[in-house]
Amino acid sequence: MNASVKPAANLKYSASHEWAKLEADGTVTIGITDHAQEALGDIVFLELPALGRVVKAGEECAVVESVKAASDIYSPVSGEVVDINQAAADAPESVNADAYAAWLFRVKPADAAQCATELDGLLDAAAYGATL
Repeated sequence: MNASVKPAANLKYSASHEWAKLEADGTVTIGITDHAQEALGDIVFLELPALGRVVKAGEECAVVESVKAASDIYSPVSGEVVDINQAAADAPESVNADAYAAWLFRVKPADAAQCATELDGLLDAAAYGATL
């Protein structure tokens, strides 16, 4: 892991290296971690989920391709995809530059209580950092 970029305290992390941030409007912003982008190498393509797609926590819903491999991205929460980061899709190398700024998609949970439970089931920064 790039020692200069540590897991952010305000994010939650999945074991499969996605990060999730609960926004003030109740949506959840999702991306891949710095560790994931570093392991993948130069990212050359992002396949993001379609707007309006309903995803379940743990469901494969996007793909990131690098010069080394293609890797599935899983939604850490259940809900409807309400936004995608088209700028990241147009310039996938932006994920390598800053994996936390180059978010991939946003999900609007159908059930706030279920979303809170799903987020609580993810790792905090310290726990995620300990897995690396």
